[in-house]
Amino acid sequence: MTMPTDHFEDAALVWFRRDLRSYDQAALNHALTHYRRVYCTFVFDTRILDLLPRCDRRVDFIRRALQELQAALRDMGGDLIVCHGDPVLEVPRIAAELGVSAVCVNRDYDPDAIARDAEVRRCLGDIEFLDFKDQVIFDHDEVMTQGGTSYSVFTPYKNAWLRRLALTGVHTWPVREHAAHLARPLIACELPTLKRLGFQDTDLDELSIPTGMSGAQRMFHDFIERLDAYGDTRDFPAINGTSCLSPHLRFGTISIRELVAYAQTQAGKGAQIWLSELIWRDFYHAILWHHPGVVTQSFKPKYDALKWDTAEGSFTAWQTGHTGYPLVDAAMRQLSMTGFMHNRLRMVAASFLVKDLGLDWRKGEDWFAEKLLDYDLAANNGGWQWVASTGCDAQPWFRILNPITQSEKFDPQGRFIRQFVPELVAVPQKFIHAPWTMSATEQAACGVEIGRHYSRPLVDHGLARQRTLARYRDALGTTA
Repeated sequence: MTMPTDHFEDAALVWFRRDLRSYDQAALNHALTHYRRVYCTFVFDTRILDLLPRCDRRVDFIRRALQELQAALRDMGGDLIVCHGDPVLEVPRIAAELGVSAVCVNRDYDPDAIARDAEVRRCLGDIEFLDFKDQVIFDHDEVMTQGGTSYSVFTPYKNAWLRRLALTGVHTWPVREHAAHLARPLIACELPTLKRLGFQDTDLDELSIPTGMSGAQRMFHDFIERLDAYGDTRDFPAINGTSCLSPHLRFGTISIRELVAYAQTQAGKGAQIWLSELIWRDFYHAILWHHPGVVTQSFKPKYDALKWDTAEGSFTAWQTGHTGYPLVDAAMRQLSMTGFMHNRLRMVAASFLVKDLGLDWRKGEDWFAEKLLDYDLAANNGGWQWVASTGCDAQPWFRILNPITQSEKFDPQGRFIRQFVPELVAVPQKFIHAPWTMSATEQAACGVEIGRHYSRPLVDHGLARQRTLARYRDALGTTA
């Protein structure tokens, strides 16, 4: 986006969305370096909020992040105007009231957000709408094949991404040194309570989830101490092996550039594997940008011919963690109890829904969208389509995760299972992954009667696997 360079314009409004930090912020930097007076706003979007359950950790997480952001802006001489309404109406209203000549935002890549921004742009009339890249390292057409098309396989994308990064480096967008241009508006800036927003208090305090920029930094520096072991520990849910920074990346309380720049400086295997995970994030955002149809359809259209089962009872059992497969149940209960699910378990739980129960991946995607604190459309859709074999660079359709062997491999002592499925606490280790294989005597000895205290398996994995293979063969018209 071209900005004036020979003089400062009068005033601009920075509209915060999923970039809730006061440092290394592209739109804020551009406004501060090109306008004499810079105002800041955030809109609690009723188009989104009205669809959420009344006790939603994400709304609380955002509100806490806004408290810290507002305090940081005030410390630098500015403030944050916080509104509750439809941004298509609120942003033009605020812009007109403040008399700004431009509204500056950081780009969003979700189709609904793109459509919203187009509406805001139209409603602003003569006021400019300027958007900037902030939540990814590369976007739009910055990483393309030699033929000028978008990548659909991760490894070539990653190699091209790394080559481009070597040429461009990681550019940061400083704020504090330009903060003299922050302005305090004469209109109200009060941050609404959860109750005023129509939401109930949540359990973020009980879960000890760090929020805001300070929480993100604490988590990042804690992860730095564990980074070297990341490659060895990241797949084990009972071990604190991952960064857990995904909610902060989702809401922008930490900068993706900060993380990538740090990973680049580290020579260890753990840092390189972690950098690959950060590149996956850019990859899925690129897929969503270039192929917005993936929101409702398979990335590979031939898979839209799949005929899914419709057993609501099975879906409910999966949602609530009563499938009879301990690792799947522990994962689903962790999600409901904490708003988080370990990445390995996201694959296991998703595979069970799609390839053991034979249910549409979109049902699972919708459930994760409702429950995940770090819900991100690009990553969520990409992950679900990967597991369902319908997406880009997906797991081949004939590869089906076995929930028992996954459990044995990644939770060998059953520590994670016992944490979230307490009815299995006394089950011996040799049965913890498949408790239904215990004899009646063995069940009595540990006080767990299968079918009474803990669910029987919804399906036999071996039989379910054969049904899934037939389902995909029928859809694809293959005998392979």
